[in-house]
Amino acid sequence: MRVALVNTNRIQPPIGPVGLDYLAEAMHAAGHAAAVLDLCWEADPQAAIARFFETREFGLVGVTLRNTDDCGFTSRQSFLPEFAALTAALRAHTAAPLVLGGVGFSVMPEEILALVEDAAAGIWGEGEFVFPELARRMEAGEEWRGLPNLVWRADGEWRRNPPAAGSLESLPRMSRAWIDNRRYFCEGGQAGFETRRGCPCRCIYCADPVAKGSRTRLRPPEAVADELEALLAQGIDHLHTCDPEFNLPPAHALDVCREIVRRGLAGRLRWYAYCAPAPFPWELARAMREAGCAGINFGVDHGDETMLQRLGRAFTPEDIVTAARRSREAGLAVMLDLLLGSPGETRQSLGRAVELVRRAEPDRVGVSIGVRVYPGTELARRVRNQPGLVGGDGASSPLYFLEPAIASSVFEYLDTLIAGDPRFLFFDPSRPERNYNYNANLRLARAIGEGFRGAYWDILRRYQ
Repeated sequence: MRVALVNTNRIQPPIGPVGLDYLAEAMHAAGHAAAVLDLCWEADPQAAIARFFETREFGLVGVTLRNTDDCGFTSRQSFLPEFAALTAALRAHTAAPLVLGGVGFSVMPEEILALVEDAAAGIWGEGEFVFPELARRMEAGEEWRGLPNLVWRADGEWRRNPPAAGSLESLPRMSRAWIDNRRYFCEGGQAGFETRRGCPCRCIYCADPVAKGSRTRLRPPEAVADELEALLAQGIDHLHTCDPEFNLPPAHALDVCREIVRRGLAGRLRWYAYCAPAPFPWELARAMREAGCAGINFGVDHGDETMLQRLGRAFTPEDIVTAARRSREAGLAVMLDLLLGSPGETRQSLGRAVELVRRAEPDRVGVSIGVRVYPGTELARRVRNQPGLVGGDGASSPLYFLEPAIASSVFEYLDTLIAGDPRFLFFDPSRPERNYNYNANLRLARAIGEGFRGAYWDILRRYQ
């Protein structure tokens, strides 16, 4: 079947649609003819849609949504109205069934489908295993509504089929040739790659298990190295893992690093990773550095032990200090990400968080104030109808929680605690000189335009 795959993510600086690249490869391997329409580059996306479908016909159109919003408490910018407008334009120019997917879609499928009335169905979770079979069945005129991971309409309501996680070993070799990765690298400063899927952690706020599943599945290290070689062949040498936590489990992370070294790729690559503070053995820190890793972003969330427990984190403040120290000793730059303002937050816990960060001595600290409340998470169940909720007036209005006890003074109090420490960055577009939210970040775009490459926090660290 001839299938169109449409990227609707138009955030700048641009982030390459890795999932769409993978999906196109899977469609091709299954015998389908895939064509990609990447709206990221289009000044007039509506006109681009018209041109794309003017002379071509497709049996199926897949539409990906990467982000529902910018995840910023102070900005709360939703991307769903634009997504709905783009899907309406698609419907105006093609009679093919529209199937929605992507990580953003998978977080709240029914809510998004309610905004896009003309969609035939959606796929929550990964599409590489379901979408090729859906196309085959539609082309053959066979019943398709029983496929796993499918969200489909019955009797005026959306129904969600049970998920089925495919083996990542069965995925085809990723050539990374289906999107303009070179342009994304030049204008976005990095490229993404994946070594595993699924997250078994029990963080109360996190939508990753909702969208990607809670069972860890591993890509063969050889397949990861193949993909890195394909990107290097395109002149792309700064990368970032897309894994929820690269080091879970540590043995697989070690195997990936060793394969990178064995292939002779380490000296040609500069890559970054998201990691959990524990388990993070010294052996892994050293292996990551030897494999070309330049820096690690530890999503620590907090530095107060009670708040870590409330957030569902399985590590301690001492684990954070140890992970940061081992990284520094291995020659890795360190970023710690804080998530402040969740239920139970106090001035005292904020003080302990900043104190812990100073003791850990990272290169940069990211600070997010206010917690995004995603449907299906433990946090959403806990704070339902509680004071402290902000937004949430419909699917296009992101819902946040900020602990009422500190809400009126949290920004000013944190400024006092931080006392001008330049290592602290904020997920806040209202602080342009210290903002690390990449959406419409002019300082970041300027740095990339001047040739800086790498993780965005590290670009901002090096860009003076």
